[in-house]
Amino acid sequence: MTQPDPVIEWLLDSDPAIRWQVMRDLIEAPEPEWMAERAKVETEGWGAKLLSFQDDDGQWAGGAFLPADFDPHEWREHGQPWTATTFSLSQLREFGLDPSSERARRTVASLGASARWEEGGQPYWEGEVEECINGRTVADGAYFGIDVSRIVERLTGERLDDGGWNCERVRGSLRSSFASTINVLEGLLEFERSTGGTPRSREARSTGEKFLLERKLFRRLGTGEPADERFLRFLHPNRWRYDILRALDYFRSSAMLTGADPDPRLGEAIGHLRSRRSNDGRWLLDWTLPGRVWFHVDEGQGQPSRWITLRAMRVLRWWDSQASIRH
Repeated sequence: MTQPDPVIEWLLDSDPAIRWQVMRDLIEAPEPEWMAERAKVETEGWGAKLLSFQDDDGQWAGGAFLPADFDPHEWREHGQPWTATTFSLSQLREFGLDPSSERARRTVASLGASARWEEGGQPYWEGEVEECINGRTVADGAYFGIDVSRIVERLTGERLDDGGWNCERVRGSLRSSFASTINVLEGLLEFERSTGGTPRSREARSTGEKFLLERKLFRRLGTGEPADERFLRFLHPNRWRYDILRALDYFRSSAMLTGADPDPRLGEAIGHLRSRRSNDGRWLLDWTLPGRVWFHVDEGQGQPSRWITLRAMRVLRWWDSQASIRH
């Protein structure tokens, strides 16, 4: 008999939001088993806790992007607050709340009826104006069964000449950013997974991927230097921020949807990911964003992170399994 993997055991000794993904992605449990575990997200642990903070109108903290009691001093002194609807809904998607559940259907219907973006009063599922926000709105909407095709069409027309996106475009930016691009790519991928996508959305996803791949996921195209040292440090929850693990997990999901082979330009980022594995087989949380949250889902900076470890292990499992097929 094979010895149990202590890292897998550690991951399974956790919340349903972690356990069901370990069962599906790392130990290949039968689908009925991981689906049963996934169903617990609604009623147990982090998912149930986050749902308990929901307002009667379906929102969180009384606002779409900002809490109703938001004061600009809070952002300057303590960091951006993360308790409002858009970040709570994205976290439920990360947890894996079943989109077919009654609670999920009621939530997205309520948001469509009552939530409005602070920027211009637009109905929630019509999207905001910023590409980063709209990318995540597309991901959440597509995941939870909302027709977000109008936001997708808008995003495909907002690409910059280098193939990606930048939420500073309206203020004159002509170059794409890593963060804006990954937010949009994740949205387009979720849209493609749920609907098949459109020719324009698939083509836009291809150019956005090329933007990241040409830069090896973290380098400047001109100098080859790291565009931001923080891209190489692992963050959770990402919110709108970028790191190479987020990008690698995206490319894994994309390849699993389309059947594409892993792109060799991911190799340097994969090597860095391997190098950051601790001797005990786990990965640490390097940093986390400041600001108000409902609750924490990691043990703290510098501590082993189940979320980082889960994502890293499934990326490497995918990469190594495809490498063995190729060779």
